[in-house]
Amino acid sequence: MSKRIGIVWNPTKIDEDQLKDAVGSALGDDVEVLWWETAEDDPGRAMAQDAVDAACDVVIAVGGDGTVRSVAEVLAGAERAPQLGIVPQGTGNLLARNLGVPLGSIPKALATIAAGRHREIDMGWVRVGDDDAETGFLVMIGFGLDAHMLAETDDGLKNKAGWLAYVEAMGRAFTAAENVEFTLSLDEGEEQRMSGHTLLVGNCGTIQGGVTLLPDAVPDDGQLDLLLVSAENAVQWAQTLRTIVWDNGIRRLIGGSEETVSTESAQHLTGTAGRVRLDKPVAFEIDGEESGEVDAFDVRVQPAALRILC
Repeated sequence: MSKRIGIVWNPTKIDEDQLKDAVGSALGDDVEVLWWETAEDDPGRAMAQDAVDAACDVVIAVGGDGTVRSVAEVLAGAERAPQLGIVPQGTGNLLARNLGVPLGSIPKALATIAAGRHREIDMGWVRVGDDDAETGFLVMIGFGLDAHMLAETDDGLKNKAGWLAYVEAMGRAFTAAENVEFTLSLDEGEEQRMSGHTLLVGNCGTIQGGVTLLPDAVPDDGQLDLLLVSAENAVQWAQTLRTIVWDNGIRRLIGGSEETVSTESAQHLTGTAGRVRLDKPVAFEIDGEESGEVDAFDVRVQPAALRILC
């Protein structure tokens, strides 16, 4: 039986002829392909809804994290949602990195989709302040270290040194970090008074450069993982850096202990929902993109929200 495939693509990320040639070669003649371009004022939501309404079996998001997230938001809310394929373009591609979707090769990404193997993954949702609307996220949200790292990482060093560039950026981000007071409630439990310069809530744990900030985060476990960093002096900074980069990063990759290391200044938590109320506004990020300042947010997980071809 032939399939109907919808492609939601960002024309600022890829050449149209190149994409169509690759799609034709990878998907063959037994599929019907429908095309939707994203727009400057819509990174993919209306287009994904059109694909759902057109009864597509698969929707392929071609673009960066913003395009993928916008398409995923629609599919996660659809009653009979198509499968989601990803052809990563751009610099971040955080979900693709965490799921092992091939980067830097359109044919390889399309071949992964054509293979037809899917994985059900969760999706996170965040509501900021008094806003009634929720925004979806696939990797992580929060304030502090991650946002500073993304802003502080030198592009030239990143190209030459890979993940080491992010270690260097961590050092500079630490100097820019400032502890803030806030309350945190997980799974409708009691509010806890906390202090820290970084709070990350994630469905996946790895960012650019292979740096793993949430080592226990699994995209299909129905849980959200949290990292609170509250280092205040040089010794605590060094300990936190070692914990993130070595204990919970490189050491695990080379076959060391799989147990996540927490310290007094780098705590790991889990939950399915949470509320955060800050004493003052802080810069906030969603899946690696700056999203202004917030002083309150509510977060929850939607288990098995998406069927990803990966």
